[in-house]
Amino acid sequence: MYALVDGELRTLELPAPDAFILPGVRWGAFDELLTPAFWKGQAWQHGAIGTYQNMRLGSSLAEELAACLLGGYGMPAELGLAAFTRLRDRRLLWCGGDARSLEAALIEPFFLYGRVRRYRFPRQKAEYLAGSLSALLSFHEPESDVALRDSLAKLPGLGPKTASWVVRNYRASDSVAIIDVHILRAGRHIGLFAHDWRPERQYRRLEETFLEFARRLQVSACLLDGLIWDYMRRIAGAARRHSRRPLIDSRQSSFLAQFSPS
Repeated sequence: MYALVDGELRTLELPAPDAFILPGVRWGAFDELLTPAFWKGQAWQHGAIGTYQNMRLGSSLAEELAACLLGGYGMPAELGLAAFTRLRDRRLLWCGGDARSLEAALIEPFFLYGRVRRYRFPRQKAEYLAGSLSALLSFHEPESDVALRDSLAKLPGLGPKTASWVVRNYRASDSVAIIDVHILRAGRHIGLFAHDWRPERQYRRLEETFLEFARRLQVSACLLDGLIWDYMRRIAGAARRHSRRPLIDSRQSSFLAQFSPS
């Protein structure tokens, strides 16, 4: 594979497409969408130009926790980030703050891309956030990334996925992975994850499999997680747009249907 980076032609040597990167998972071709070789090639290029390197959203552990807790499942990334920005700019993200002030700020409508958007479940998220921020007053931050994730996962409203998201962003960690719907779809597509593995039951198994995949690719797990999430999110958006069009190639329709939100 060849890439032009800063005017310099660079070369990446890859295994044969039919070679196995993991049992049952072939490398595939780098110019075939979503194969391991594709992800390797994309990570190689993004690593060279410095994208997907700094994933931090906040300037402290409390802010990072808030940003991730306000986003997550069922929440468009742009809306979650807008909610975080509003609370941060109003100086509501302090340990010991009350849920009512947070809820009042979340209830106010958001204006995104010319549309009025409402934040879902503002009361529940405000209570979770207030509880988690209060817990940080007496929180001891472990040195180990995994231990930090496990400690954060015990806070109100946080599970292993959101806690991993906080740690990945805050520490640029390669020791944890955010196994969300986008990572699941990408992994299942290439046979990395079994279709009956569920994050609520087999999170550690999914995470270790993903981390081993990153090691075999010789790619930072932090970069790979962010890269796959972003690409798969864009594909899901394309699938939604194409689903509204009556005329579409049947092969393209079948492919995009795999990544349409259920």
